[in-house]
Amino acid sequence: MELRVLQYFLAVTREQSISGAAESLHLSQPTLSRQLKDMEDELGKQLMIRGNRKITLTEEGMILRKRAEEILDLVQKTEQEITVSDDTVAGDVYIGAGETDAVHLLAKAARQLQHSYPDIHYHISSGDTKDVLESLDKGLIDFGLLFGPVDTSKYEYLEFPVKDAYGILMRKDSPLAEKKSIYPENLWNQPLIINRNTRDGDLLTTWLGKKIDELNVTATYNLLFNASLMVDEGLGYALALDKIINTTGDSNLCFIPCEPELNVGMNLIWKKYQIFPKAAEKFLKEFQSLL
Repeated sequence: MELRVLQYFLAVTREQSISGAAESLHLSQPTLSRQLKDMEDELGKQLMIRGNRKITLTEEGMILRKRAEEILDLVQKTEQEITVSDDTVAGDVYIGAGETDAVHLLAKAARQLQHSYPDIHYHISSGDTKDVLESLDKGLIDFGLLFGPVDTSKYEYLEFPVKDAYGILMRKDSPLAEKKSIYPENLWNQPLIINRNTRDGDLLTTWLGKKIDELNVTATYNLLFNASLMVDEGLGYALALDKIINTTGDSNLCFIPCEPELNVGMNLIWKKYQIFPKAAEKFLKEFQSLL
């Protein structure tokens, strides 16, 4: 399977038509159709359902689209790393991060490094633990910012000097909004919105003193901003980290801390035996110095 054909396939998924993709690629329709048909024959799977107006991907086609995007991103990243001059410190640093106020520390290190190396560029993608680890393991990012313990058999890490505090995000007109702190029993019979990675026996369920199936979980999330919209609509109370959603001014929302306090540490992690390009190596040294 050639990279060129993967680019053709992604163009078709983007344009949702053979004709539109052919025009954007400066190819004839018959040439593009033949290339895609040869790829389907090579894989032994139908990837697209060709309708009158638009192309629809099969299940196998959706899998290939995801993998093709990852493959081409990795190829581009590799080319950038290799083609940089030996005498130049430039390039891109890729970081996957959970939602946390501690991103300020990453930004501070990047800003300090910017004075000496203005040709280093930073790309931060937001996601939860599952998203970040998947990207890190595939080589799509250089570093991951994650909460909780680290699998030291696979990753090196730097521990942040600060911790994030959990609390409850709710509407200001909610019955619990008058409390100064939220105790586990305050939530046992309430509609809850929790992170999709929450599991029995982890930090949150241990604090709650209940298993997930004993709670009234109305929704799950991976990015807190989306969960805050559900809270704003009155869907439930979100268990969340502080300093992520703005609850000041005209906001309908407020944040109340957990009692007993529920704090979680963070780590910047990277793969063991990782050979960094110059840009990522300089960033790591700057961050170590900052800590």
